[in-house]
Amino acid sequence: MTEKISGYAATFSAPTVIAGEFREQLAPGCFARTLKENPDVLAILDHDFGRILGRTTAGTLELKEDRIGLWFSLLPDPTTPSGQEAIGTVRRGDVKGCSFSFRVRAERWEDGGDRLPLRILEDVDLYEVTLTAVPAYPTTTASLCVEGPDTTASALRVRAEAAMKARGIPLV
Repeated sequence: MTEKISGYAATFSAPTVIAGEFREQLAPGCFARTLKENPDVLAILDHDFGRILGRTTAGTLELKEDRIGLWFSLLPDPTTPSGQEAIGTVRRGDVKGCSFSFRVRAERWEDGGDRLPLRILEDVDLYEVTLTAVPAYPTTTASLCVEGPDTTASALRVRAEAAMKARGIPLV
């Protein structure tokens, strides 16, 4: 079986409060340029670059901007501790949101009147998307999808070895 994690790492036109100081909102199209120019974006856990789950250049992370926001599909490696943690915590619903790190290229500010001022991000350099239990943008999503049985030789071997280990049969 192949376990993928997908959802929205960022959503458009959904303001959120940043550090109690201002509101922030992503404008549709703010990722378009960076997705064309930056061929290597990472997927990680909790903004920790030591816990890499996938990357676009490896084909284990797919990113697309649509009318809702920045959609992603991630193929974490279930044989690594970080991959196991990502799959397990998303499966249980402990982690169901995302975040991202970026550098602002273009923004505009609107007076908040009686509310906090609003920063609208119009163009950003995207460095990574991250699975997190506490996203700054609460409208982000992450969910697990299990796709059909994996019948590749390596997957069959892994399943057979796990079954042998569970029965106490030594691996030769």
